[in-house]
Amino acid sequence: MSNISRVRKPSVKHTYFGLAVFESVAMLSCLFLGINFSGTNYTGFFDHLLCADCITFVLVVTLSMAGMGLYHARQRGEPHEQLARIFISFALASVAQAVFFYFIPFLEIAPKAIIISLVLSFFIVCLIRYCFSKLAKTAFIRRRVLVLGAGEKAQIIEQRLRRANDRRGFNLLGFVPMSQIETAIPEDKRRNVNMDRLCEYAQRNHIDEIVIAADQRRGALPMDELYRCRVGGTYVTDVTTFIEKECGKIPLNLLNPSWIIYSRGYKTNDAVIRAFKRLFDVCISIAMLVATLPLTLITTLLIMLESGPRAPIFYSQTRVGLNGEPFQIFKFRSMRVDAESNGAVWARKNDDRVTVVGAFIRKYRIDELPQLLNVLLGDMSFVGPRPERPEFVEKLTEEIPYYGDRHMVKPGLTGWAQICYSYGGSTEDAQEKLQYDLYYIKNFSFLLDTMILIETMEVVLFGKGAR
Repeated sequence: MSNISRVRKPSVKHTYFGLAVFESVAMLSCLFLGINFSGTNYTGFFDHLLCADCITFVLVVTLSMAGMGLYHARQRGEPHEQLARIFISFALASVAQAVFFYFIPFLEIAPKAIIISLVLSFFIVCLIRYCFSKLAKTAFIRRRVLVLGAGEKAQIIEQRLRRANDRRGFNLLGFVPMSQIETAIPEDKRRNVNMDRLCEYAQRNHIDEIVIAADQRRGALPMDELYRCRVGGTYVTDVTTFIEKECGKIPLNLLNPSWIIYSRGYKTNDAVIRAFKRLFDVCISIAMLVATLPLTLITTLLIMLESGPRAPIFYSQTRVGLNGEPFQIFKFRSMRVDAESNGAVWARKNDDRVTVVGAFIRKYRIDELPQLLNVLLGDMSFVGPRPERPEFVEKLTEEIPYYGDRHMVKPGLTGWAQICYSYGGSTEDAQEKLQYDLYYIKNFSFLLDTMILIETMEVVLFGKGAR
């Protein structure tokens, strides 16, 4: 196999991590220039490159960009939308920088140097993003993928990963029918490959990854040739694993117990991990309860003005939590008092039961602030599947396979499904969100939790998915 095909292409996740590191170094350089251009007599930067001032400056901007979804591999949008996200992230970073460098005494960089550094960083980041968008279209960071199969399983890849943004990490060369009955893929996307010479074909076409998506595997796969491909440096991946990796979810229509048994992950029951997660939840919930106290008081006042002083401000509702145990969730009341006089129903778009104040606080997730008490009490975590009502859980468990598995972890204020999918108001939506919840449970890590919390900022600021 040629040297080109032996080079392991970076995954999309690693590519964006590398982009974040590169942009951080570029912003550090801009800070150096800003200090010099401002004429500031500042020696801390030269004494220690990773001083607190430098770390604070870079970290604030990077987190603001992450909060705007600029490091989300599956983010869609036109170039002008990307530019708008960069501008908003730098606007937020400017406010945060002003707060940090004014109120924290040991941060000594002059305001003039900060302003110059932010302006320089904005233009440098825009240039880096433009170059990155061009680079992303080349073969340098895109794997060359061949799919063995042209039936229903292969069609899932074609349907789930049909957009250009869905294929940022790979170039799909085509589908190879494994039998005459596999006809789901159109002729123009099929490839005729001699299975007795699959390894030779992979070498000649510089294939980085072969995805097994045959409807019938027994006796149909060229195991000797696949072995030679793998030994030669070509990755061989199951279709379920491929969808999980590229889509960030586990497809229910491909899921089977054997795949789960042999998969890596599922660390949520580790005692040390759960202890650290609980400590994190307690510390952050206390901090946020204090920080959001003014917003809580304003929201309380607005609800009283709209509905009257005797109308309830909060309401509690039974939800299903860890191991299927019920608990009472707290929220600001956003609907009429008699909203569910006829029983529990899904929230729907333009729901006429929602009050004027309720529509606003639901859009920006302010109605969920009282759930910080649920986190503090231990009923919920900051990150996890959204808790559902027992009436819905009972129905969905009967209709959707593996639905009960989402109760293996504590429900969360935010989660992977919430940032990847809009509000769920039907059985179909619940099934789609479950695939993201299963991905989170399987791939749990503190890094994933951190990324979810940062990207929740985008959901809140833009009111995404609210009903």
